[in-house]
Amino acid sequence: MAKYVFNLPDVGEGIVEGEIVKWNVKPGDTVKEDEPLVELMTDKATVSIPSSVNGKVVSTTGKPGDMVPVGAELIVFEVKGAGGSKPKSKPKPEPVAEPAPDPEPKPEPVAPPPVSAPVPVASTGTKPLASPAVRRRAREAGIDLSQVSGTGPAGRISHDDMDTFISGGSRLAAVQSGVKMTGVEEVPVIGLRRKIAEKMATSKRSAAHFSYFEEVDITALESLRQHLNSTRAENQPKLTYLPFIIQGLIRAVRKFPQCNALYDEEKGIVFRHQAVHVGISTQTEDGLMVPVIKHAEARDVWDTANELVRVTTSAREKTATVDELTGSTITITSLGAMGGLGATPIINHPEVSIVSIHAARDRAVVKDGEIVVRKMMNLASSFDHRIIDGYDGALLIQELKSMLEHPATIFM
Repeated sequence: MAKYVFNLPDVGEGIVEGEIVKWNVKPGDTVKEDEPLVELMTDKATVSIPSSVNGKVVSTTGKPGDMVPVGAELIVFEVKGAGGSKPKSKPKPEPVAEPAPDPEPKPEPVAPPPVSAPVPVASTGTKPLASPAVRRRAREAGIDLSQVSGTGPAGRISHDDMDTFISGGSRLAAVQSGVKMTGVEEVPVIGLRRKIAEKMATSKRSAAHFSYFEEVDITALESLRQHLNSTRAENQPKLTYLPFIIQGLIRAVRKFPQCNALYDEEKGIVFRHQAVHVGISTQTEDGLMVPVIKHAEARDVWDTANELVRVTTSAREKTATVDELTGSTITITSLGAMGGLGATPIINHPEVSIVSIHAARDRAVVKDGEIVVRKMMNLASSFDHRIIDGYDGALLIQELKSMLEHPATIFM
């Protein structure tokens, strides 16, 4: 038997180091070639590093949160043969999303035979099964998950279980309400959360944000959307508002190209792009990700809808590639499902513009001197005032508003 030193390989994309997010092996484990060893967060995405040899793990270098430069020692193996320090062939890292427990399985869209309601599984004293999002919610609400009955597989706790517990479905809720909580959980800011923190802080420190708000009458757009959905082919996706908004934004930035741009502060250059690569702010189980619809200007509404579903699903299912998570020139964030009247979105640095969509509601408005009920939606936006004058930012949103209120112009 001999020692084999496995060094961090070059993962491409100009990456010089990576942050350890999760070890998949530990000293004493026996691994096979191509088996995933560790997951690293780079500047672009999270990558899984596979083994290039068969052997037994003797030692590992670093813990989650540590930075490891390319070429540095990562793992020492015990292998058959002469050993060495260079793999026979360069392992090919595979981009993956930030590690997390497996999500709850989604039921297939079929009609199963009637079954009895799931029986909540009581706590057994072991660590409760729950996703990071559920754990975060419980932590913020001061709820001990061991007191919550899970109805998922193996007693897994879902958001529905949390809702039941909070609303008083559990008798323990009343008991817990009078108990003072004293515990403090220390949560390392590593991996995707660290990257989010760094990028948001960079954007707020560097970009001179200004925000602009407007309300849009989407009554005609809603009528068109319903008509298209009722006549769509089986292979066409159901249309939400977002594909129309993306298409409207594409046409608006043609008139205001300074809004579809990236600003390189060090070079002092604004790169105005003819292509419109739309970033879609997407909440995942592990945190915020921005998958990108590339060349949205070359797509119609249906193709945009298809690509929207594809890239956001990839992000949520942790299968998005580096290319799918980079290269945006302008970003849209949608909080419509959450309700709310408005927000001040943070620009996706180094972009200079971001548009935020909010809930569509029936409201009483004055039209032609009469009070009528119309479908209204609020838009919020932020711009980098170093590059975009307030007047131009407002004109962009007014142009988008005009297209959404007269949706036929989106197709012209």
